[in-house]
Amino acid sequence: MKLYYAPGTCSLSPHIVALEAGIALELEKVDNKEKRTASGADYWQINPKGYVPALALDNGELLTEGTAIVQYLADQKPASALAPTHGTLARYRLQEMLGYINSELHKSYSPLFKPDTPDAVRQERKDYLRRRYALLEQRLAAHDWLVGDHFSVADAYLFTVTNWAKHVALDLSDFPALLAFQKRVAERPHVQAAMVAEGLIKAAA
Repeated sequence: MKLYYAPGTCSLSPHIVALEAGIALELEKVDNKEKRTASGADYWQINPKGYVPALALDNGELLTEGTAIVQYLADQKPASALAPTHGTLARYRLQEMLGYINSELHKSYSPLFKPDTPDAVRQERKDYLRRRYALLEQRLAAHDWLVGDHFSVADAYLFTVTNWAKHVALDLSDFPALLAFQKRVAERPHVQAAMVAEGLIKAAA
């Protein structure tokens, strides 16, 4: 399988999940501005949506949308316990959390990355994000992980999205449980490996 990614974007989430699950992926870097892959291919021809991540399956199909990709990867290696079993309430709780991160956090960051976003809109989005993070702060103050008692695909997604805060000057200093969570995830060897591979951090000496 091949993962089309752009460093530090939401595609970091499935990259982490694949490593955590022990799935070897071929990586193809995408230039988000030019919509060209590292090999020179027109990314629009690969994924008509134009954004990452996209997962090229071994049967020739293309799977898009990060929340679908991480669940697909987790289900390839059930023993990894990165996603609860299909049909269980726990699985729906996972999907509930993935949906929350996707709609309430992920998309709310988008205007903050655009230089022409008016200051009023920028402040409104930051205030909105802080309100949405408050709910997760309550969860993480009582539990190490978002769903169940161990690391899951939802944690990989929250970590990836929350890493963007420092790039858009979103102050999360009064969310200590969230910051502790970010540190806890960042220390995982497979998370570090994914970030090193994408050039986001340097390999440990």
